[in-house]
Amino acid sequence: MPILKEQAKQKRKENQKFFKKLKSLNPKELDKKVHALHDEVFACTDCLECANCCKTTGPLLTPKDIGRLSKHLRIKASEFEETYTRIDEDRDFVFKNMPCPFLGEDNYCSVYDHRPKACREYPHTDRIKQNQILEITLKNNSICPAVYEITERLKAGLQPKK
Repeated sequence: MPILKEQAKQKRKENQKFFKKLKSLNPKELDKKVHALHDEVFACTDCLECANCCKTTGPLLTPKDIGRLSKHLRIKASEFEETYTRIDEDRDFVFKNMPCPFLGEDNYCSVYDHRPKACREYPHTDRIKQNQILEITLKNNSICPAVYEITERLKAGLQPKK
């Protein structure tokens, strides 16, 4: 994904300015537009071609995630934590290393049905209250080709008030 990262970098200032203006939109209207673009873009997106999120972005692991994953792997939660996780600067559990230890060479997730909540929800463009997560969407713009495309389509079809 070096090309995506470079494209996003080139548009970073433009996108920062655009996302700042998006905050002035009616939150429900913004959700409606982003959700429609999410559905449109993901209808023709195969995440298995990329898996950049799994290669570069470690999810925050909740206690429920750790419990579900350890149960699936038939190990104790403490063993899961010791083997796969570390505590980050925010005191959250995250994977020790990236890419994700459960990502196969074919980009399939070996724990897909048991994956962390953050993975299930990524890239968050179908969540309500998009106006509250615009910083996350801006960050994901350089990680996920679908988010990049959603952003570009949003810029092309939506001109927020100045």
